[in-house]
Amino acid sequence: MADGGVGELDFWSFVELANRRLAEEFGFRHQLATEVLLTLNRASNIVTYDLEASVHRPRGQSWSGFRLLFVTWLAGPLEAKKAAELTGMSRAAVSNLSKTLVADGLLERTPGEHDGRSVLLSLSERGRAEMVEVFREHNEREHEWTSVLTEAEQRILVMLLDKLITNRDQFDVRGRN
Repeated sequence: MADGGVGELDFWSFVELANRRLAEEFGFRHQLATEVLLTLNRASNIVTYDLEASVHRPRGQSWSGFRLLFVTWLAGPLEAKKAAELTGMSRAAVSNLSKTLVADGLLERTPGEHDGRSVLLSLSERGRAEMVEVFREHNEREHEWTSVLTEAEQRILVMLLDKLITNRDQFDVRGRN
């Protein structure tokens, strides 16, 4: 068989195959950890792609652009450094993206008050109006995704994900910020 004898794989049969081979052929012991993180990444990628493709790209925006506008809308005005922290993007990415969003008339950049090198990001009037409109559609799509879970299941999932990410100080985690 050209595919190495694995037949038709879907995501779950691949995870099963990976865990079996990792344990039997290579002696790795933490198959459940692999399954958890493969599944977490898969879910995140699927949902993010769907939100971007169904809500943001039709409006001419990217997922990254939405994230920056979203945190600036709700927490701004923000220094670019804080916007990077809240979005999970690098400062360079925020800087480059903010230039595009300023040119599109959605974001405004003003010099920081205390440091001549810092920049404050805030939404323009057009940006605020657009965020109210786009988030209405975005939030409905979020609801479509999460409605397969009960409210209790949603709260448990948030609690578990919070536990996963807030306890990362037990080892040397590398991140953008």
